[in-house]
Amino acid sequence: MKVMLAEHAGACYGVQRALDIAYEVLDSGQSASTLGPLIHNPQVVADLEARGMKAVDNVADIVGTTAIIRSHGVTPEEHRRLHDACESVVDATCPHVSRAQRGAAELAEAGCRVIVVGEKGHPEVEALVAYAGQNGAKVDVVLSPSEIPEDLYAPIGVVVQTTQTRHNLDAVLSELDRRGLDPILKDTICAATQHRQRSAAELARMVDAMVVIGGRNSSNTTRLAEICAELCPRTYHIESAHELDDADLSESDVVGVTAGASTPEGQISAVVAYLEGR
Repeated sequence: MKVMLAEHAGACYGVQRALDIAYEVLDSGQSASTLGPLIHNPQVVADLEARGMKAVDNVADIVGTTAIIRSHGVTPEEHRRLHDACESVVDATCPHVSRAQRGAAELAEAGCRVIVVGEKGHPEVEALVAYAGQNGAKVDVVLSPSEIPEDLYAPIGVVVQTTQTRHNLDAVLSELDRRGLDPILKDTICAATQHRQRSAAELARMVDAMVVIGGRNSSNTTRLAEICAELCPRTYHIESAHELDDADLSESDVVGVTAGASTPEGQISAVVAYLEGR
């Protein structure tokens, strides 16, 4: 079996930065918590917990003297509450997510009705909604043209979840154009996301099977799996190598491997080693 790794795969700058920050805090001997998982990777979160960092759902449940803001960011209200509750707050928000938050706030300050292109309920999207909403803007979250409300009014602003696909953004913009609306666009799709999606698609066209590594709670990894599955029906989305034990790869001479932006190098290497040993 030949194993091919996508040109762009694995932990992006924002994730690696958050991990470096978290491990530096732990290595200093501080007790710490994160509001929500630091990144969307269950194995990494479990390792952090084993080292003494607890992920909690509410500010009231923070344990220890230090709070670390997750890579997906938090709402302005959560930010204030963390500073009120903790001796120290360390911000590990991805810089690209911070840029999207500023963009959402700027659109609201300009008097726009704000459309967030993203997944409802995702922590990054919830924060974007909050950053726009704190300035009084009406905010809508959409993922496709069919979800765009009918009662839009100008001026309209559009900001994008950093891990969204270019296809979804273009589809929403095309629908707004069809309605004669000319939005102010904050194009906040992260370049790392685009690189991973593009290289995954290129590889999926060349192989017999694709393996996509990353948390099932990771939206960017899930999108990679969807992209690969459209081009290579034998696509497996896994979190660890042992999940491939029952995968039928008997007729796969060439297997491609890619990984989401929340997947560290060690997890990728373990899967590649497993496949090469089959």
